[in-house]
Amino acid sequence: MDVRQLTPFISVSPQIHVADIGLAASMGFRTVIANRPEQEGEDQPLNTELEEACRLNGLAWHYLPVVSGNITTADVQAFTHLLDTVQGPVLAFCRTGTRSTTLWALSEAHHLSVEAILNATLAAGYDLSAQRERLGLSASQVSIRPGVTVRHDVLIVGGGAGGQAVAASLLKRQPDLDIAIIEPNTLHYYQPGWTLVGGGVFERKDTVRNMASVMPDRVKWYQTAASLFQPEHQLVQLEDGTALGYRALVVAAGLSLNWEAIKGLRATLGQNGVTSNYQFDLAPYTWELVQSTRRGKALFSQPPMPIKCAGAPQKAMYLSCDHWLRQGRLKDIDVEFCTAGAALFGVADYVPALMRYVEKYGIQLSFQHNLIEVDGPARRALFRITAPTGEVTEEEKSFDMLHVCPPQQAPAFLRSSPLADAAGWVDVDTQTLQHKRHGDIFALGDCANSPNAKTAAAVRKQAPVVAENVLMALQGQAARAIYDGYGSCPLTVERGKIVLAEFGYGGKLLPSFPAWLLEGREPSRLSWFLKEKMLPWLYWEAMLKGREWLAAPQLLEHSPASHSSQQACDFGERK
Repeated sequence: MDVRQLTPFISVSPQIHVADIGLAASMGFRTVIANRPEQEGEDQPLNTELEEACRLNGLAWHYLPVVSGNITTADVQAFTHLLDTVQGPVLAFCRTGTRSTTLWALSEAHHLSVEAILNATLAAGYDLSAQRERLGLSASQVSIRPGVTVRHDVLIVGGGAGGQAVAASLLKRQPDLDIAIIEPNTLHYYQPGWTLVGGGVFERKDTVRNMASVMPDRVKWYQTAASLFQPEHQLVQLEDGTALGYRALVVAAGLSLNWEAIKGLRATLGQNGVTSNYQFDLAPYTWELVQSTRRGKALFSQPPMPIKCAGAPQKAMYLSCDHWLRQGRLKDIDVEFCTAGAALFGVADYVPALMRYVEKYGIQLSFQHNLIEVDGPARRALFRITAPTGEVTEEEKSFDMLHVCPPQQAPAFLRSSPLADAAGWVDVDTQTLQHKRHGDIFALGDCANSPNAKTAAAVRKQAPVVAENVLMALQGQAARAIYDGYGSCPLTVERGKIVLAEFGYGGKLLPSFPAWLLEGREPSRLSWFLKEKMLPWLYWEAMLKGREWLAAPQLLEHSPASHSSQQACDFGERK
């Protein structure tokens, strides 16, 4: 739980969960205020669950929902009245804490100086300087409505791998470019390292840095969340109601892990033998379980595509089996891989090498098995099974250890936006990564609907392409930089060996090294060295700093798609 104090009376937090309520009580809070509307996003527990947890822990519960990006006068007045009547200390929360912080700031505008309010919110990690003018009004006059406060050359939504990499690539090409990044998180994660944390190779602390340390100095950082896109006006609205203008927009918002799609899973994560390397704080529990498991049943699940790094569920399984084999325990452990897919891996060239390890470890492969429910205390998992004939049945399996890969989807604010396709992903041209309907908008990384593997390696190749095409769009030119669908999945089959899968659109093999040096279709110690030693360094010191080794974009003489030229012309007229 990320608690940030505004005053001794009130603190704010991003979304809390049931397990956090007891912690809040132990910290001395007496009242919890929910400022996030029910079912706003997939990361939310039900308010009834939170309210019941408050009751059991002796905390007062108040529900004051505020629509993201639209804090009204009535909202501020209701929040002010609530603070005047409840018993403190108070913990208020929303998706990122920004709305709760903004409500407090506006409620104090009638008797605190603007500087005192801004200093308090900044100390808590929320920069509300864009609200300076509104904070100069009394609380009764305040109503946050969209209005352009500033316009940037390039506005980037998301400060993860994609957002940081494209910002660095843009600044490498044009250092004086006015770039801003919208990112609420204070920490930046090297997510490819979590598999190795779960395998006892990396320490969790080695996969995280402060966001400020990776944010380029020349980039303006809005430490809040985006809530609304208005592409027809070249505007992005922030969670606190501020509207930012742009000449070009880059969306790199990642994806969301939908834990709630599997009934009972959220409540048992991190206990009862249920874990996932897809979450930063759970990867060490994976390693703890691997070390403590000596016999019984170990299940590893994989949901329907698309997911982030399609090989990660298998990597967790192979590393676990390798440890058990080395410890002489594997013969007493029944390992089963339950995947919703119909094949072990999507690119057939790599399957033979993987099958040799499946046989070596004695793994049972269960295809078209989709995990739909988990009963942690009973150690039971329920799967929906689709037979080749199309017949659907359900089967319950017991487990001693369960590693779950959760279903994944585009973030809620993207799914409901005018940028999304029918499935909720940002709708882009597969080669230029330019939006199909808005020529001044680009997307990369997990949130884009380009049919490539959702990996950090894909982002490393996409960022220079987007940077080139953004600069062309700013000049009213058609996008000519081309992305070939490259993605890489270092399949960790044992400690010390990796099958380095590198491929592009259509499963075409795209190896980075000659076969005499590294044959990616076979397990290799050199590939392990790259994964363990080189790739983390390449991520932090090259990709996030605009160094494009082995990632230079291909430029075509003419635009690869006729619609790109028309979009560029339209954009040129709007500049």
